[in-house]
Amino acid sequence: MWTIDLTGNEWNVRQEDDESAPCRASVPGCVHMDLMREGRIEDPFYRDNETDLMWVGEKTWIYERTFMVDSALLRRTCILLQCEGLDTLATIEINGQTVGSANNMFRLWEYDIRDALREGENTIAVRFDSALSYGREQQSGDRYKWCGGAAHRLDGGNQVRKEQCNFGWDWGPMCVTCGIWRPIRVLAMDIVRLTDVQIHQYHAPSGDVELDVALTVDQVDRSVPLQAHVSVCYEGETVAKQSGLELTNGRGWVSLHIPDPHLWWPNGMGDQHLYTVWVELQDATGRDLDRAEKRVGLRTLELVQKLDQWGQSFYFAANGVPFYAKGANWIPGDVFQARMTDERYRYLLESARHANMNMLRVWGGGIYEEDAFYNMCDELGLCVWQDFMFACACYPAEDDTFMDNCREEFVQNVRRLRHHPSLAIWCGNNELEQMHVMNDDGSDGKMKWVDYSRLFDMLIPSVLRDEDPDRPYIPSSEHSPVGNREDSSNPNWGDAHLWSVWHGRQPFEWYRTTFHRFCSEFGFQSFPEPLTVDTYTLPKDRNITSPVMEHQQRS
Repeated sequence: MWTIDLTGNEWNVRQEDDESAPCRASVPGCVHMDLMREGRIEDPFYRDNETDLMWVGEKTWIYERTFMVDSALLRRTCILLQCEGLDTLATIEINGQTVGSANNMFRLWEYDIRDALREGENTIAVRFDSALSYGREQQSGDRYKWCGGAAHRLDGGNQVRKEQCNFGWDWGPMCVTCGIWRPIRVLAMDIVRLTDVQIHQYHAPSGDVELDVALTVDQVDRSVPLQAHVSVCYEGETVAKQSGLELTNGRGWVSLHIPDPHLWWPNGMGDQHLYTVWVELQDATGRDLDRAEKRVGLRTLELVQKLDQWGQSFYFAANGVPFYAKGANWIPGDVFQARMTDERYRYLLESARHANMNMLRVWGGGIYEEDAFYNMCDELGLCVWQDFMFACACYPAEDDTFMDNCREEFVQNVRRLRHHPSLAIWCGNNELEQMHVMNDDGSDGKMKWVDYSRLFDMLIPSVLRDEDPDRPYIPSSEHSPVGNREDSSNPNWGDAHLWSVWHGRQPFEWYRTTFHRFCSEFGFQSFPEPLTVDTYTLPKDRNITSPVMEHQQRS
């Protein structure tokens, strides 16, 4: 495998139809970060600057750079441009030739660029059209306009497969970004690459564990016989191994026995023992062609829903031991995701562990988080409740093109995340069943149940059956699995979002009257400490009823 890394600071970004000089850009990143770094715009967090910067999301932006290609790479059979994250409506050109487009921030995109490359210097340009303008154009009449928290959100975000809180939320600004937000590279190969490793674990009554490892490869040259070597290591020692596995039609499968396993436990219940599954691809001569590694934890992690004297239970059990879920909802750590470093993730997640949390819910209005996030949750014993990225809006599930786009998004992200021992449950969306679905013709902008069901009761479960059948799934949070789904916060079953103390202005004592089976959201708005307030205000603003403070407060 040959690669050319296109991340870094060699990019420029410019506004289309603007004669101003381009400004330097960094990848991964986004246009707001680049413009701030070069002094072209003010910090949108400061005072009410956000209002004056709405134009950024209305414009078309073009990212450009050059890169060198040698003759050796051009001799490869297959040459791809691999983009891990394009935000969001992108058209890609190599040397002035269009090689592909993208319309989903959450997907990995690959394009065949072999015929577009030349030896020596090459140019790449990635044009980002306005997701804000596109979203508004896609809304017809009142169809699917209904969104929660409309005063704090821009129209049309639900029409685009993009981070929904980019369009505003009751806790954050309206900063509609664009840019190359995850790594980008050129990949070249002659023979094969490993495209998928799926691991199932079976826990025997004896305590031993069987790991079934299924491999999928993309074989460019089918005349080359392949073999795979699969091994499992714990603390540097190999505990199981299978060599010489032959692949048929691009697939192979092996079962490995792990005696006396060290189990993975949630925080507070035991240690977080981790094993590494290594996969190596070779040709018949033993030449290495590709490899992959997956770090796993050996455990069972169940959602227990059983009838009882009150209704139906809703709790989690690790390795057969029930535990009380203690945690929080996780929204994106920064409005501009590329500012999130491993150090910031580590600080926040270790803080959750030190607060005795054992579960975090990755909320559906943000992103499928970075690999570093899940790796750290594995290490810290923080179970992950993972929403799919839909929140507080109505989505065009009757549109086959939209659904096909979503299917690929789901397959890619489920495959990326399913090996993590911290991953406890998949959830279809945030709060759609609470307020965004109705039984009539949807004339007020809400989804019809038939369209809702097509996406959350049919499409997502079908993907999970193929890609991650071992984990539980619920279609929404909050959700009533028994009886009327519109009674989404029934205390006898399912999960609930309990906001009456804040949004409903109930006293704190109200919590003592609630007996819901699982509370997946609750909270009360807090005020930042004065040192934080000083960073985004002038002295004259520091009154909770000042215009700047009212603008920042939002809820």
